[in-house]
Amino acid sequence: MMVVALPDLDQDVELREGADPDLPWQTVVWDDPVNLMSYVTHVFREYFGFPRERAEALMLAVHHEGHAVVAEGAREQMELHTRAMHDYGLWATVRRAPT
Repeated sequence: MMVVALPDLDQDVELREGADPDLPWQTVVWDDPVNLMSYVTHVFREYFGFPRERAEALMLAVHHEGHAVVAEGAREQMELHTRAMHDYGLWATVRRAPT
């Protein structure tokens, strides 16, 4: 039997209410055991329009460091990027950029 931990939705609401809308947010892509490095590079080039060198550097960060920040900006835009990464089959999350 698999146990899945669910997020505390009340805590999430509190964070959203207290979040400074002027702070930048980030889209973070995480390493996974499924996607090939060439595919991750392809996604970064196709979706974000990164040149090959930038896409490969981000892919290597995902592979070696476990994650990479692929975009930074308004929360709504980062949520769209995260959803797009999910549509491509990549693991991605949104987080506030460090201050």
